[in-house]
Amino acid sequence: MGAELRDSHGRVMRDLRVSITDRCNFRCLYCLPETEEAANFYRTRFDALRNPKPPAPVPIHREWKPRSELLSYEEITRIVQVAAALGIQKVRITGGEPLLRQGVDGLVSSIARIPGIQDLALTTNGALFADKAQALRQAGLQRVSFSMDSLDPANFRRMTGRDGLASVLSGIRLARDLGFDPVKVNAVVIRGMNDHEVPELARFARQERLSLRFIEFMPLDSSRSWQKELVVPGREILERLRQSFTLSPVDASTNPSETARRWTVDGGPGEIGIIAPVSEPFCGHCNRLRITADGKLRTCLFSLEEHDLRPLLRGGGADDDIARLLIEKVAGKEAGHRIGQADFQQPARTMSCIGG
Repeated sequence: MGAELRDSHGRVMRDLRVSITDRCNFRCLYCLPETEEAANFYRTRFDALRNPKPPAPVPIHREWKPRSELLSYEEITRIVQVAAALGIQKVRITGGEPLLRQGVDGLVSSIARIPGIQDLALTTNGALFADKAQALRQAGLQRVSFSMDSLDPANFRRMTGRDGLASVLSGIRLARDLGFDPVKVNAVVIRGMNDHEVPELARFARQERLSLRFIEFMPLDSSRSWQKELVVPGREILERLRQSFTLSPVDASTNPSETARRWTVDGGPGEIGIIAPVSEPFCGHCNRLRITADGKLRTCLFSLEEHDLRPLLRGGGADDDIARLLIEKVAGKEAGHRIGQADFQQPARTMSCIGG
């Protein structure tokens, strides 16, 4: 094929996020907030902000995609093969919670054998990781990222709707012991919920030799309850960390598409990073594409338009047809998201359905 996935802004796509399910066994309040704790938190925050009339809650529909509409592993592998021929080098398997789907190690094995794929990773909430970790490692998975927003069991439950902290911690340590490198932990920081834990999370990263990423709260929740006032800006997170630790910048000049600004903590083996898409967008260097579990191409996390690959996959389309669609749609990739702008529209799908 010989072409590149280049957009009209000069960015070349190298990174593909592939969701394999829209289902999740957690109910995080920044994604699928269904618990009474989540409802109480948002209600309290509206009161604290003296908003006399909170927006009416958006009905949450739990109509998961039928399994027949989800891409098979063979279809996913085919898309990755075409994308790799067009220059994609990094693949991350996401969900929902990807480990809810059976046989993920088989998919990992198939993708790991594709020429051109240099980096193969998975994002998980960690609850099911321990039972599948060895098979995933042997299949060729190189890196794993865990979602863990709190080190306090009670606060963890408030944020996720589940009593799962011990399982997540065990999974993180097992991943490190099995040689996954680096092991990353993602923490979404929400004002009034877990922002007081920022120093403790950084200390945990140093002690456990992890790469921990603090992520700003983004408008991708199913209840449409996101409020800018709940975002803890990256600058504020950094200032809190500097009050407790000596931070040394990590040179990221070799990877201009890096989403996180990174530091070592007190000279330790671990590191922390800050991903600030709300207060400090990094869209100008974005080289990512996303495929949803039901086969839709998204050129931005906040895209309002999706491009369906299933008709080509299931209607006899050739690889060249898939490549042409990818090239055409990437050419129209958005310059950036519009968070904070008057015309910003939240995508119809939540993070669980889009893929992290």
